[in-house]
Amino acid sequence: MGRYKFSQSAKLDANNLWLCPLTPDSLSVQPDEAGQRIDKLLALNYPLFSRTYFQKLIEDGFVLLNGQPVKKRVAAETDDEIEVCFQLTPESSLAPEAIPLDILYEDEHLIAVNKPAGMVVHPAPGHPNGTFVNALLAHCQNLAPIGDPLRPGIVHRLDKETSGVLLAAKTPLAHQKLVHAFASRQMEKTYLAICLGRPPNITVDAPIGRHPVHRKEMAVLPSGGKEAVSRIEVLAFNETVSLVLVRPHTGRTHQIRVHLKHLGAPVLGDPVYGRPKCNAEKKASRQLLHAYRLQFTHPVTLEPLSLAAPLPVDLKEWIVRLGYNTN
Repeated sequence: MGRYKFSQSAKLDANNLWLCPLTPDSLSVQPDEAGQRIDKLLALNYPLFSRTYFQKLIEDGFVLLNGQPVKKRVAAETDDEIEVCFQLTPESSLAPEAIPLDILYEDEHLIAVNKPAGMVVHPAPGHPNGTFVNALLAHCQNLAPIGDPLRPGIVHRLDKETSGVLLAAKTPLAHQKLVHAFASRQMEKTYLAICLGRPPNITVDAPIGRHPVHRKEMAVLPSGGKEAVSRIEVLAFNETVSLVLVRPHTGRTHQIRVHLKHLGAPVLGDPVYGRPKCNAEKKASRQLLHAYRLQFTHPVTLEPLSLAAPLPVDLKEWIVRLGYNTN
């Protein structure tokens, strides 16, 4: 759609950086969303941000409706295209922080770490600092200013409570090629999870979209969702839980968690898609989901890489209970 047209009130200074990727985050208005004000609709679709935050973006010209600046009182219509160019909030910090990183692989082009459960990938409302990005800026003294200013080097994300392999780029070339590799499904991703019950060994081909009622959640939507495909394989099980290996072929938000819930086998400890009573009974304090392995071609050297993240203690304890040998 070409370059953005920003209002004259939109300003850039050292204390209030704005981020504007070449392609903004965008959404197409669904029939059940028609008639809602733009600021409210955006707050429902991006739950990490407040309605007030989006009102400010709209006022400063960082929200486009069908390619044009919009006012916050405007109601959306079905199939409208909304584009959002996010800003750093004043409380968000991109200051380097000396947070230890469990490095799995590093060279001059990229870095891969074993992200612990509880670490947020990049600053966002409610998590202004203490993130992987803050740690990355401290570790990589000469990190190139690539990608979004709020997410330098980030090429994919893991949920806060999901542990495992997290990859970041250190140069513009590596960033461009890794983003393309994820988008074109050239990354082979393998996850391990403890889930309730025993799901079948199956390839789940079930589209995912925003939940029609609970707008902060995702759900399987037979119509209107985006393609989502996951291969599920049970490695071990007992009468109540299973250890499953999951290979997602697409990368939708919360895909594995939503697909396992769809199969009636939600991830143990999942506070959103799981079963609160079972989580409490089994003392699962976080969703037991681990990004175990990432296999891909190095974006510069073209070397094949296979990076595996050691199992966290809580997941390993469950695997031992199930009698599965990880060696």
